[in-house]
Amino acid sequence: MGSWTPEFVMSNTAIPSGIGLTSRLRRGIFSQRPVVVVSACFLIGLVLLAWIVPVLSPYGAEQGGDAQFSPPDLSHWFGTDVHGRDLFTRVFAGARISLLVGVVGTSVSLLIGVSWGMVAGYFGGRLDGLLMRIVDILYSLPGIVLVIVLITTLEPTVKAVAASSAPSLGRLVRVVFLFIGLGAVSWLTMARIIRGQVLSLRTRSFVLASRALGAGPLRILRRHIFPNVVGITVVYLTLTVPAIILYESFLSYLGLGIQPPEASLGTLIAEGAGEINPLQINWWLVVCPGAVLSATLLALSFVGDGLKNALDPKSSG
Repeated sequence: MGSWTPEFVMSNTAIPSGIGLTSRLRRGIFSQRPVVVVSACFLIGLVLLAWIVPVLSPYGAEQGGDAQFSPPDLSHWFGTDVHGRDLFTRVFAGARISLLVGVVGTSVSLLIGVSWGMVAGYFGGRLDGLLMRIVDILYSLPGIVLVIVLITTLEPTVKAVAASSAPSLGRLVRVVFLFIGLGAVSWLTMARIIRGQVLSLRTRSFVLASRALGAGPLRILRRHIFPNVVGITVVYLTLTVPAIILYESFLSYLGLGIQPPEASLGTLIAEGAGEINPLQINWWLVVCPGAVLSATLLALSFVGDGLKNALDPKSSG
């Protein structure tokens, strides 16, 4: 899987104090695009169900039963799997983990990418050249392969150390590696986008005036540069979350993601695909988690597109 870059162009119109971000969000762009409103409501509902269903469901996510390979009915809305476990409960338990990996991984990407891009764009010169050459080198390497290498080489050692000190931590090692690995390979585009914005902003009059008044680089970056890149950062974050979720699902499908008894949408799809054979096609094992995953990625993309239009000063709505 190659580098994933969203295709959007944000305006270079600067706002000295960051004022206008909230007003543009309230401008009515969402009411003009019902699909964005529906997508946002779907995501809110998905998050609520992901936390509520596994807790309140009469069927535990890891609790088996006698009704193996039962098709969807009133008792089991998404059917059951090979162990008789309720697939509806497991899908939303898996969605919770997938969303958590996407949000945390995106947060890691945000921290590294924004810091890297702001420093490179503001100071420029040799430091900018060095930092961006590092980005170019990392771009030439397949990110998903780096995550696979990270998991296969370092995880056994870390898991052994964690299990010796606290056995319960051994199950969390893979999740932590996914957080760090997926976030660490997803910040490159963020850094490039932020750098381009900062290169334009650092020569604006309000930045020059602040520098003339004696403000240091840290204060300028925090008070003047960062507020003007918040909009594009928010947009890119909404477009990075589905990419990281897709990466996690792909790794889980290969058996390198979330490990049993935990489940993510990717592991559920992989388990369902493994149970399909010419003699018995249990379609719900793949269709139900696949539909939830596809709807989630689509909704995140629509919300990101809506935020782009709302936060772009040149957008006509």
